[in-house]
Amino acid sequence: MERNNHLRRQVANLRQSLFDQGYLDEQFIELEELQDDANPNFVEEVVTSFYKDSARLIHSIDQALEKQPPDFAKLDNSMYQFTGSSSSIGAKKVKTECTQFREYCRAGNVEGCKRTFLQLKGEYAVLRKKLEVYFQYARQAGPIETASSRAK
Repeated sequence: MERNNHLRRQVANLRQSLFDQGYLDEQFIELEELQDDANPNFVEEVVTSFYKDSARLIHSIDQALEKQPPDFAKLDNSMYQFTGSSSSIGAKKVKTECTQFREYCRAGNVEGCKRTFLQLKGEYAVLRKKLEVYFQYARQAGPIETASSRAK
């Protein structure tokens, strides 16, 4: 029992740190509110789907950035999709980098796109690692309390 309470505190602290450090925004809370006893792993499933989709987009963007001259319309379209996916899970820092990348696309700034894309991939990797740890602890702790009792 005490071990489980300790795990729940760790999960709560990890979760809060993701918000405090600016990795997640309120959209993540909204996803959590959709999770219930009938679908206890809903948030993790949505995030896993995000990673599968974003891996494809990252690969596509990488390839498009290699072409000379780059197709800014294609890059912007791919990044628009990435922005939407990031927004849907509340990936705040990733979404911010996506928005910056799209601004460089509109300006036709290849170097800005490349630099921002490197930053985006870094933020994406950090978020992925942090969420993997969070979900690992959350699974060990078992079902979490209801959304209305969680701190924001």
